[in-house]
Amino acid sequence: MSRLVIVSNRVAPITEGKPTAGGLAIGVYEALKDTGGMWFGWNGEIDAEPATVPEIAHRNNVTFATVPLTRRDYNTYYRGFSNATLWPTFHYRDDLTRYQRDDYNGYRHVNARFAALLAPLLEPDDLIWVHDYHLLPFAQACRQIGVQQRLGFFLHIPFPSPQVLMTVPPHEALVRAMCEYDLVGFQTETDRTAFTDYLVRHAGATLHDDGTVTAFGRTLRTGVYPIGVYPDEIAQQATARATVKHILDLKQGLQDRKLIMSVDRLDYSKGMLERFRAFERLLELWPNQQGTVSFVQVAPPSRSDVAGYGEIRQQLETEAGHINGRFSDLAWTPLRYINKRYAHEVLMSFFRASQVGYVTPLRDGMNLVAKEYVASQDPADPGVLVLSCFAGAAQELDGALIVNPYDIDGMAEALRTALNMSLSERQTRHASMMATLREHNLSTWRNRFIADLRPPTTAAKPALLRTQPAAASVDG
Repeated sequence: MSRLVIVSNRVAPITEGKPTAGGLAIGVYEALKDTGGMWFGWNGEIDAEPATVPEIAHRNNVTFATVPLTRRDYNTYYRGFSNATLWPTFHYRDDLTRYQRDDYNGYRHVNARFAALLAPLLEPDDLIWVHDYHLLPFAQACRQIGVQQRLGFFLHIPFPSPQVLMTVPPHEALVRAMCEYDLVGFQTETDRTAFTDYLVRHAGATLHDDGTVTAFGRTLRTGVYPIGVYPDEIAQQATARATVKHILDLKQGLQDRKLIMSVDRLDYSKGMLERFRAFERLLELWPNQQGTVSFVQVAPPSRSDVAGYGEIRQQLETEAGHINGRFSDLAWTPLRYINKRYAHEVLMSFFRASQVGYVTPLRDGMNLVAKEYVASQDPADPGVLVLSCFAGAAQELDGALIVNPYDIDGMAEALRTALNMSLSERQTRHASMMATLREHNLSTWRNRFIADLRPPTTAAKPALLRTQPAAASVDG
């Protein structure tokens, strides 16, 4: 049986068999520990000299192969091209994009070095599953040094429309490199369509009715694989004994008020500023809500040394102070904005204690927080999920109240609807979403992707679906 090899930018630190990082790390580790295999990537450390061999560690049936970055690699590959160029562009914030050719060269250099360090560890039948935007050209780097194993790529964040992608000067080189993968997977059909539209319009690609596409002299498969969670495990975490003290503290502060709960990594793509303003609008339009509801936003800081993150933090602190200064009284603080980390089970218990889950990113590949909110609820008395139409999860969670995060009044109205929704309607909506989460859980995501990554059993020529002549190169 083929071994599964996971490659990601960061190999999350593992404590008692669980990653301490976010959605990608949790999803990758949970997918890997069931099958066994190897996880390769950056260990989060900065060293003066580049590594010559990975550091190897073992936990149960998983091998961890990790390497440090040099300061230059960190600044160009990670802080520069990955997070100052690709991240804002892929989240449709090209106004925040910063491109420097030196950063791009560093990005390609680290991908090539990762490939060279991984290659000696590979076995002939390995299936290599590469994750996220840091590693778009990784397959190309592998092919250039003779790696022949099957290589699949999954993008956890959105893939932008062709016109937006073209704001990144080396866009054609990046997409050409992506076509060296055997399988390229996306969270939603919207993302896959954006990718194939680029190939058809700018690479003269041919689409086939079996989901494959021929471009740049190669035929690869594309697919949609919405990442899931294990809902029953999350429900258990939400009621764990270790969370009791935190819940008592939370309820003491609420004093029987209803709770609107949000949890996000501090990032401009999460729509927190618009979310704060919609909560303020709720209190303006319906004064009877004042003193009866509290909003808690947990937003642990991240990427504080990347341009744009300090600004959004300052904006949120200013807005939170404005709302509290306007509406607070001696017995009630309407908005609690908390910049600290909590254990995962504690956050799940906060979700379970709340009446509204408020998840309104401006753009998001999937947003596992939305799914975790649903899974953490008490089926007998569930909360209501208010969810952005621009989160991939909105295409699956039909029981949520779907909102446009740019419509402040619309979000305020949705909050009011959620706070006043009847028990029977809440139960019906929750049951529908839980059925979806159980059917499309994390194992489904992993198994579908791996099944499609395995070598095809037949060599039948795919039928033609659509083609278009190649456009002239506009790469920079």
